[in-house]
Amino acid sequence: MLDLAGAPSYCAHEHWGSLASIGMAQGWFRGDMQDGAEPSRRTGLLDLLLDPYLGGHLAAAGDSPEQLARDSEGIGIHELAADDLPRAMELARPSLQRQRFTGTYACIARGCGLLHEAQLALDDPGTWLALDASIAIAYRDLHAWHPRAMAKAGFTHLIRPVQPEFYWDQAPAAAKERRYLRTVLRIDPLLTFWQPECPRRERLAEWVGIDPVDAASWREFTARLFDAAEAGGALGIKQLQAYTRDLAFASRSDAEVRFRGDLAAAQVCAFQDWVVHACCERAHERGWPHQIHVGTANLSRSDPLPLETLARRYPKMQLVLLHCWPFLKESGWLAKYLPNVYLDACWLPILSPAHLERALHTWLAYVPQHKIMVSHDATSVEMAAGAAIILRQSLATALEQVVAWTNVAASEAEQLATAILHDNAPQLYGSKGAIH
Repeated sequence: MLDLAGAPSYCAHEHWGSLASIGMAQGWFRGDMQDGAEPSRRTGLLDLLLDPYLGGHLAAAGDSPEQLARDSEGIGIHELAADDLPRAMELARPSLQRQRFTGTYACIARGCGLLHEAQLALDDPGTWLALDASIAIAYRDLHAWHPRAMAKAGFTHLIRPVQPEFYWDQAPAAAKERRYLRTVLRIDPLLTFWQPECPRRERLAEWVGIDPVDAASWREFTARLFDAAEAGGALGIKQLQAYTRDLAFASRSDAEVRFRGDLAAAQVCAFQDWVVHACCERAHERGWPHQIHVGTANLSRSDPLPLETLARRYPKMQLVLLHCWPFLKESGWLAKYLPNVYLDACWLPILSPAHLERALHTWLAYVPQHKIMVSHDATSVEMAAGAAIILRQSLATALEQVVAWTNVAASEAEQLATAILHDNAPQLYGSKGAIH
């Protein structure tokens, strides 16, 4: 089998910092709202385990360590962990055990083992305490920890989708974060700016210097916003409308759209279509990649095939289809036949290594090799490190099959692995921000 353990990885889509210890701001993860955000309290093992992904999976399974802690101890699970980690872990352990064969749990556990050199065993309180202590020390200086962990995990670059506010709201540690972090601008918040009362729109309008009330002012608003994002290190844009609507963004004339008010559902859809196209025009002008969430949620409406229209209309904007499960064939077809469509199977090792294996087997013998990437889409560097271990193993296995099918040399398969893990991404995002 190919040995990819030392292969470098380009992290083109990550959410590191989406942890309870860093907190929220205005309903969003503070790390995505504020440049240089740091933990507001001690970070421990349960912050990594009860992250938005695994914590969300526990809730979907009907488990709530938070409620168990409140019912039995009268305080939240994180407050309990700060005072009595063994008790907090005992309450969470049954829920965690039901998830320990899932990709999400495996990625966190394996990443902790690599980066903190301490294995997590749910039946051994000693491992809880050792990991908790190591995590707490590492997260005391988050923006020193991330580059150290990246080097240990073989990560050369980091890109994170951030909210528009990120480019104005800077914490004291912003300069440290910008040494290793690049961003893509999330445009999905803009699609809510039709509401009559919208504090986020008002705040951004003040920062940008123009209130978007009609087609002309919206075009100027997006131009200034994109300029500010680019000055702040943005390399592209991202949206996750697939969580809430279909991906058929129709081209709308200015006259078709009401830009603010008490809108009916059809009017909201027309407004959103218009804004997406306005943002795509800006990305097209800059030659920016556009990351688009595909599948994994809202499955009846997150099919990527309608995105063919955007790809053909904006040929200088590279569409990067994220995740893609279960629409692996549809996503592969778009990438095979449209020159500006690419695939990033990020999140699949975390959701399920089996999903990742299906994606690799579907694409490797079908899609041109420069079109395939796999980031991690992790909420912590530990989760990303574990996902990378699983990814490298799965990719090596899949490439063994490709070698058997095509009779290519093993050295060519290794080159393909390097392209997928690393080399394809700089062709889209560039090489700025490398960790040396």
